[in-house]
Amino acid sequence: MSEHAISAAGAAPDPLRHPWSNLDRQQQAATLGMWVFLMSEMLFFGAVFMAFSFSRALNVAAFEAAARETEIAYGAMNTAVIVTSSLTITLALRAAKIADRNLAGRLLAQTAFLGAVFLVIKGFEYRDDLEHHLYPTFGFALGENAAEIFWAFYWIMTGLHAIHLAVGVGLVSRLAWLVRRRRMSLQSPQIEVTSLYWHLVDAFWLLVFPVLYIMGRG
Repeated sequence: MSEHAISAAGAAPDPLRHPWSNLDRQQQAATLGMWVFLMSEMLFFGAVFMAFSFSRALNVAAFEAAARETEIAYGAMNTAVIVTSSLTITLALRAAKIADRNLAGRLLAQTAFLGAVFLVIKGFEYRDDLEHHLYPTFGFALGENAAEIFWAFYWIMTGLHAIHLAVGVGLVSRLAWLVRRRRMSLQSPQIEVTSLYWHLVDAFWLLVFPVLYIMGRG
């Protein structure tokens, strides 16, 4: 059966791909490849966090004052949204493993929807930040160089997260469509590797939130 062929009985396409001889080895290879990618992303994010930590150590008072200007209500709402999305994609993976196609499709769609909600909330937060001139350029509201450095990191870190999340929303939306249309086998490794990527995005936000929003409010 070809990759996109669907039998008259409505069976999903065969998940096995060339050159793999069995599904277990294909799954292991796909998972290993995703973990290698995730490790490279962790190294990249780790470098950003190290630069932030070094800058903060040199300007503790200014960074704490700048952090108090962040919109913690938006950050808290998005934390609740992203944690819930982590749960829904985990349940979607479990539903796929027990061959419940309808439930897997619904949970994947819910995950993509929650990711989109996060981006919408972030958009409102960015709008408020721009209105209050909290961005590193001429006319910066706080006036201090160290505070400007904090807000430069804020835009870099939250912007990188938003880009990765937008990619995740696209990937999960595609999976939801394929699963609901029976155009992908529930045994396909795509669901598991996409869930691993989604969890990386979740974990990154769970580090960003306390660093940018909570520190300095104690």
